[in-house]
Amino acid sequence: MDTAHEIREFLATRRAKITPQQAGLPAFGGGNRRVPGLRREEVALLAGVSIDYYARLERGQLAGASEDVLDALCRALQLDEAERAHLHDLAAAQRHRPPRRAAPKPKTPVSASLTRVLDSMTDSPAFIRNGRLDILAVNPLGRALYAPLFTSSTRPVNIARFQFLDPTSRDFFPDWNASVNTTVSLLRTEAGRAPGDPELSGLIGELVTRSDEFRAAWAKHNVRLHHTGRKPFRHPAIGEITLDFDAMELPAHPGLTLTAYSAEPGTPEHDALRLLASWTATDHEQAHHEDPARP
Repeated sequence: MDTAHEIREFLATRRAKITPQQAGLPAFGGGNRRVPGLRREEVALLAGVSIDYYARLERGQLAGASEDVLDALCRALQLDEAERAHLHDLAAAQRHRPPRRAAPKPKTPVSASLTRVLDSMTDSPAFIRNGRLDILAVNPLGRALYAPLFTSSTRPVNIARFQFLDPTSRDFFPDWNASVNTTVSLLRTEAGRAPGDPELSGLIGELVTRSDEFRAAWAKHNVRLHHTGRKPFRHPAIGEITLDFDAMELPAHPGLTLTAYSAEPGTPEHDALRLLASWTATDHEQAHHEDPARP
């Protein structure tokens, strides 16, 4: 990743999102504006720096910027939590320092203890992923929920590759546009945290080359945190279902995230999950009967 290019594009796209009115400024030059958002001089004014200095920053020269200057830019551009962290990560990468939330590769994909935790979650579909959105471990109910992703023999299963390169993803994710925008934002966030990850660069290069939709979304430079929310699915066995999710980073395993889905008891979604769990248990028993050596 060309860090200077990433900085230029990120600052320019954030600047384009804010109007002078939103920033509490009069519009310089009246109504004759050639940019959709703030001008560089307006950002400089809001951040309390000179126009020339801000111009250097937006050219990608963040290495010499202090934490106070970076924080002032965050306030001027009204960055959210994910965007603020991303800007600091880009600055750290240009200084050749580890990002504040560096995510080193684990020595083993998933520890035995984490696998046991996953398997104990019998009522909740759950999986563990890395920042590239590779699914590294999954419990039986999670594998059943995400069954269309596991039809390919490629391992590890990658959520982004499925969404953009497998046409069945548009049926499995009924709100496909929102889902893939989240995916691209998560990959962009990871690119700021781990700019030297060759596997991440390879994945992004593959998707940019093979998917027009990915290329367009990647160019927006959006980032986000993804901790909790609701996600709709159109499952081939149980039909449409919307589940709550919680995504928890694992401090003892840097770079890994545990995602678990649930449904409120007494709802149709909860009944559908129980049905899926029943089918999963039946399939497992049948497989074990056919092959007693199978776990």
